[in-house]
Amino acid sequence: MSYRIGIIGMGLRMTDVFSRLAGFRECELAAVADPDAEGVKTRMRDVLKWDERKIGSIPIYSEAETMLEREVLDGVMVGTRCSAHAALAAMVIRRGIPMFLEKPIAISTQGLAEIEEALAVHPEMNDKTVVSFPLRLTEQVQMLQEIVDSGKIGTVEHVQAVNDVPYGRVYFHGWYRDEKETGGLWLQKATHDFDYINSVLKIRPIEICAMTSKQIFKGDKPAGKLCDECEEKRTCPESYVSAHRASEYLYGPWCCFAEDTGNEDSGSAIIRYETGMHVVYSQNFFARKGAGLRGARFLGYAGTAEFDFQSGDVRIYMHHVCRTETYHFDAKDGHGGGDEALCRNFIDVVAGRACSRSSLRDGILSVNMCLAAKESSENHRFVTIKS
Repeated sequence: MSYRIGIIGMGLRMTDVFSRLAGFRECELAAVADPDAEGVKTRMRDVLKWDERKIGSIPIYSEAETMLEREVLDGVMVGTRCSAHAALAAMVIRRGIPMFLEKPIAISTQGLAEIEEALAVHPEMNDKTVVSFPLRLTEQVQMLQEIVDSGKIGTVEHVQAVNDVPYGRVYFHGWYRDEKETGGLWLQKATHDFDYINSVLKIRPIEICAMTSKQIFKGDKPAGKLCDECEEKRTCPESYVSAHRASEYLYGPWCCFAEDTGNEDSGSAIIRYETGMHVVYSQNFFARKGAGLRGARFLGYAGTAEFDFQSGDVRIYMHHVCRTETYHFDAKDGHGGGDEALCRNFIDVVAGRACSRSSLRDGILSVNMCLAAKESSENHRFVTIKS
């Protein structure tokens, strides 16, 4: 049987995810809702490698509601810009259709309330929604989960996590710099890390304090200034000229030293959990090249387990015997193989063979943590995390 999938917002991210989903040969694209029909067709050609006949066979609607009313769908994937996620998620929840939902599932308390209201009427949709949290399903995090669950390092009493983003310019050159669309960088990046930490610890976060800084990507260039029109483009280390010289990609047309860049360029949070243990997390957006790092250390009394996605290694350091263990995982694309695992899970959810491995409640908790971190960093105080 081939399950009929509808996509709401078929940008590059969701086109890539669908290409992985299609690889399992249990699903077909039945319809798309996206106001940019020509852009959708371009991505079908360039990413999916479809011919004109195949592209022409897929109905493309300008409105999601129209697609949901007219099409009989077994599953829906939501991949619009972040500001639209909550309303669209609530729309799908009310129809009871299994859903793949891009993170963050909401960028405001109002958006979360809309999802919670729909979920209260359709509680089964918690397990029928796969939130796009691929890091929790990577081989490294799954291995770390196994180590922690085994008790080998003892109960985890401290976590130190970091995300130094080597491609951080995307959040200052392109549309991601508009915090009205994204909700800011806690919701864009930390949402992933908070989620995988929660999935390993399996205890409830209760309180957070956070701080952000904007020390690099600020300046006095006029709002809306284009990189291509800047007189400093041949010397600026962030220009498209410099990016081309370094064989790197420039993610947007605007100047990252203008008055309207938005977004902090570093942030840190301390999170207290219900047992009294705490997590320290830091993210940075001006690290480059080999300075990029994403991973964490989980410390128990008997040992420490750590991983990082750059090396692909998971290491265990025993505290009371002279022994270190290292497990290496080969590099995989698609968030370290996490996207592939999410797609497998979504197919199983659509088929009724399994429940979500990254549920709607997981998405709600992560958003609540990010909103609390944002509130804390703006008001300089500890904030209680909504449960």
